[in-house]
Amino acid sequence: MEWILEKSWREKLKDVMDEPYYRELVDKVQEEYENKTCYPPEDKIFNAFNLCPFDKVKVVIMGQDPYFNPGQAMGLSFSVPEGVQLPPSLKTLYRALGINLNGINRPSGDLTRWAEQGVLLLNTVLTVREKQANSHRKYKWRLFTDAVVSALNEEREHIVFMLWGRIAQRKERFIRTDNGRHMVLKAVHPAARCYGGWDGNDHFTCCNEYLKKNGVERINWKIVGNRETYL
Repeated sequence: MEWILEKSWREKLKDVMDEPYYRELVDKVQEEYENKTCYPPEDKIFNAFNLCPFDKVKVVIMGQDPYFNPGQAMGLSFSVPEGVQLPPSLKTLYRALGINLNGINRPSGDLTRWAEQGVLLLNTVLTVREKQANSHRKYKWRLFTDAVVSALNEEREHIVFMLWGRIAQRKERFIRTDNGRHMVLKAVHPAARCYGGWDGNDHFTCCNEYLKKNGVERINWKIVGNRETYL
């Protein structure tokens, strides 16, 4: 199966996709999909890019690798499809946003609406074998996502990079923050047990303040799923 990548990203990453490691990565991952159960579905591997073209990116939220349980991964970091129970990491994010997790109108875990506003929901590794976290780390996805971050850093300005967890924070070395070129926000991974509360609670507010300061339209973080807001 051919992996479809949105036109602007395909242009920016064409040299990377000609690299020997990338061809090897594709071959090995496709073999995994043929012989094992893997996530997300193959047509969703590049979902983050296809929903958020290169010139539309305002924010990058960096996770680790996709959810490895059936029905969860959809090619967007931290997101799950409509109707799927919220994972612990997403509950942490919603609590930080003041979104009510209880009651009749429980929020959807589908973050497509964030992506459509310019949030690149990117994992450091884009595929995983069922029930085996980090199982595709060996396939050099991280070289590919290094190139993604580098391209955004070099060709764009005023992007907010939210790096959650030790692995995501390794991307910081590719990001320039001098003279306010970009902003980097770091915290532990939202799925971690945080005694005293998650240390990324202010990231969404800090992000929007930075975007506003630089004349960029802010993100409406409370637009999730098919409903406008969850208060």
